[in-house]
Amino acid sequence: MLSIKNIGLTLGQAEDQNEILHDISLDFEPGKLYVITGPNGGGKTSIAKVIMGIYTPSAGKIYFDGSDITGLNITERSRLGIRYAFQSPPRFKGITVEKFLKLANPEITVNQMHWIMASIGLCPENYLTRSADNSLSGGEMKRLEIASVLLSRTKVALLDEPEAGVDLWGFEQLLNLVTASHRQAVERTTIIISHSEKFLEAADEIIVVAEGKVQERGNMEKIRPLIEEGIECRWRQICLGEEELYETQQP
Repeated sequence: MLSIKNIGLTLGQAEDQNEILHDISLDFEPGKLYVITGPNGGGKTSIAKVIMGIYTPSAGKIYFDGSDITGLNITERSRLGIRYAFQSPPRFKGITVEKFLKLANPEITVNQMHWIMASIGLCPENYLTRSADNSLSGGEMKRLEIASVLLSRTKVALLDEPEAGVDLWGFEQLLNLVTASHRQAVERTTIIISHSEKFLEAADEIIVVAEGKVQERGNMEKIRPLIEEGIECRWRQICLGEEELYETQQP
């Protein structure tokens, strides 16, 4: 199990520090799909980056399978089975798409590569020999990176706004891939950062983060009334991203 205990995160220089996360404690159980949602700048992506080791917490501890991993770097956490798909994925000059997928899973077969490519809406014959670099669009690279995370034997999959930069048709395929892969990997913990109602509906548990704190958690049945009524903590903004609507409706 993955647990974060009393996590605080402060970023910036000494004279201009910004407290991003405030005393956050969460447990993520194997086999469950979690969606962390909330307003932009509320701290949801920062939680994922603390889990991955991209950010070092200023307070608190991170535990994985009973061990304290707070001091481990990204590479060490990746070896333990924690993988992260960035909102804006990096490019890999000189590496073909086929090699990129094999790095995620060296035992992947040609048939499996063809299946995963078709699942994310990319034709294997057109893409496997292409470079995983700037010749691919942001949406194409995004889908490839998510596919690579799901192909790997990861215990914890962190997906940061997987819908970003992906068109509607591609999103439906991506949604199906993520949910199907999660069901097949029965011991995998999947944590998605998202505003998408489709991902919220697929979640076993939704965690609402705003102003650097966990504001609410529960299933869609519990969270939906808060979203629809738009009452506490800018709920309408939290899952619909309607910041301007919220501002104009205030007295």
